[in-house]
Parts: sequence; C-alpha cells; structure tokens
Amino acid sequence: MSFKKIHPELKEALERLKITEPTPFQSKVLSKIKGGASIFGLAPKGSGKTTALVISTLQKLKCEEFEDAPRALIFVKDKQAALELKQEFDKFTFRMSIRTYCAYEEQNIDDQRDDIYDGVDIVIATPKRLNKIFYSNGINLNVLQLFIVDDAEFLIKPHLFSEIIRTPESINRCQYLVFGTKFDDRMQRMQDSFMASAQIVKL
Repeated sequence: MSFKKIHPELKEALERLKITEPTPFQSKVLSKIKGGASIFGLAPKGSGKTTALVISTLQKLKCEEFEDAPRALIFVKDKQAALELKQEFDKFTFRMSIRTYCAYEEQNIDDQRDDIYDGVDIVIATPKRLNKIFYSNGINLNVLQLFIVDDAEFLIKPHLFSEIIRTPESINRCQYLVFGTKFDDRMQRMQDSFMASAQIVKL
C-alpha cells in the first residue's frame, strides 16, 4: 500500500509528520494488513514496525470514533511501553475524533472500567490488566476488529504469554497482528492455536 491509497485524514497526518515514503518493511506489510490478512510482522528495530502498526490501525478504523466498544486491542509489555505507543498514536490523531486509551497495573481498575465504558476505539493494555478488566465485565470485545501484539519479545515470560492467549477464546472473528524481530516458539504456539492462517512477513 502506497501512502496515496489511505484515508484522507491519515494522509494529512503523514504529510504533517513529514513521512513521505514507506520503509521497506512497511512496503511489504501494509497492503497485506489492509487486505485483511492476519500477520506476523518480523523486522529489526528501526524498520518502521510501530509506524506500520499505527497506520494500519487508523486505516482499519477509518480514523474516526464509532459507538462505545473498542475496535482495536493492542498488547504491550508494561506501562512505559503503553504510554510510548499512545504518544505515537497521538502524533497522528490529535486532529481526529478517534479515541485511544491505556490500561496498565498502576492505575485504579475501577477508574479504568469507567473510562472504557464511556467509549474508546483503541485500547493499549498490558496483558494482566486487560484480562482483569475483561473478566470483571469491564470491557466489551464483541466488536473487536484488530488484536495486536507489539514488540512480542516480551512474551518470553510464561505468565504474560498465558494472559495473551486467553483473550482470543472470547473474541469472534478478528484480524490478528503480531510484531517482533523474529519468529519464536511462542509465535508458533499462537499460529497453532488462533493464528493458523496468518502470513509471515519478514524483512
């Protein structure tokens, strides 16, 4: 997908941020994601994975808010990773209506449930906190369109991996995107359990 074939508000954001050409990794992965494929996106740090994640999410959600339930769920390692990823989204979205929210352990869970209930489009969450919110009926995943894992190397910790693979059991049809630097045993387990048809895109 060239940057010309995107939502007008996203194109405007790219121009404002002076992002004029996709990186080689983005050239390989963006069109596949736009086409609806589930993807393991594997590339070194600095190859543009995070920007590809942001562009793909905003394109899928048409750069605008819609009703109350989240349509994209992004798992990250910890609070710092959540806040950093939200900052990346904010660079693109501050002129859009789309709503991005972070959920992590250091926050009050009742406040988080209330904030999510009020309406969000994108939730960036740590695995443990997301599942705690979900199993206390604090988030509706019935209309979820994107399930994403960013920097999947953090799943080397077994308890985090266990939290991640519990969630798809409660999701209807969804597009799955997992970004990392290499295909490892835990990605293989994802492929075996809920990403059987996923494509592997490598740089």
